[in-house]
Amino acid sequence: MLAGESVGFVPTMGALHKGHLALIRQAVQENTHVYVSIYVNPTQFGVNEDLGSYPQTLPTDLQQLRALTAEYWDNDSVGQITGVFTPKTRDMYPGLKPTSEVDGHGSFVTITPLSSMLEGASRPVFFRGVATACMKLFNIVQPDRVYFGQKDIQQTYVIQRMVDDFHLDTQVRVVPTVREKDGLAMSSRNEYLGKRRRKVAAVLIRALRAVRTEFINGVTGREELLSAAHRVVDEELAKQTALPPTWRSLFEVDYFSLADPMRLTELDTVTPAHGAVLSGAIKMLPVEEAQENEDLGTGDGKITVRLIDNLRLELPSFLRKSSLQKAVTPDL
Repeated sequence: MLAGESVGFVPTMGALHKGHLALIRQAVQENTHVYVSIYVNPTQFGVNEDLGSYPQTLPTDLQQLRALTAEYWDNDSVGQITGVFTPKTRDMYPGLKPTSEVDGHGSFVTITPLSSMLEGASRPVFFRGVATACMKLFNIVQPDRVYFGQKDIQQTYVIQRMVDDFHLDTQVRVVPTVREKDGLAMSSRNEYLGKRRRKVAAVLIRALRAVRTEFINGVTGREELLSAAHRVVDEELAKQTALPPTWRSLFEVDYFSLADPMRLTELDTVTPAHGAVLSGAIKMLPVEEAQENEDLGTGDGKITVRLIDNLRLELPSFLRKSSLQKAVTPDL
């Protein structure tokens, strides 16, 4: 590279959507060269998880990247998408065949205790696989900046810790979550939902927003705050349970978390000056009984779809130095 040039890197697993494109757009604004990787990393999937059915749409992904490249081609004020990296597993793991067992063999990067909290409690090998693949990709690409979405907020903490602890010469950039009109965070796994489950899936962000409203209105205790989320999901679940199997979409709550914004440790009370990371996960259960010609999404509605999301609990600026009072904050 020439003096003054920089490399931005956006690692993805493909099935690209507007959230991925937002990461790439941010990278193009901040770097001379941008590289995008598309690789479904097997080591971040547990033994009984959805590796085999994970959406793989490489032709469509490349078409989107070509269109985005053309959009910036004649713009000298920004960088360019210089390359797309689509490695095979034999390239990423040239030695021992990768494993998904918790105690399996292999060369792994383990970031504790972050990797065992929240998502890690339900998916014990997930962050080990993410950190390992990202370390390999960072070593190959040698980026000045790497780009991740806020939707996967715990992942950003794990990557930042890895960068710090291993003295990697790159900056971690976190881009705000891109959402659908009803607030559902964009995710490649949304392809599994189909129309019926997709409509109900927005219950997660509605639950998180209910907590945020309570916080803005002066509530700071953990139990009181999280009870707002549970009220929303309990009401929706009761509504769905009352419907016949051909119409309902059932789901389970995995967790709601109210965590310290620096360490992700759970909080009993949110200090308004510091705020908190509010996150949650639900599992959209398989469709019980399909309607004729119903759009059930990838996997025909038979796959449990795990969805995650988060919000930062922060007071509006005009309330931070005054007593708590009712206010409305913009959606994140």
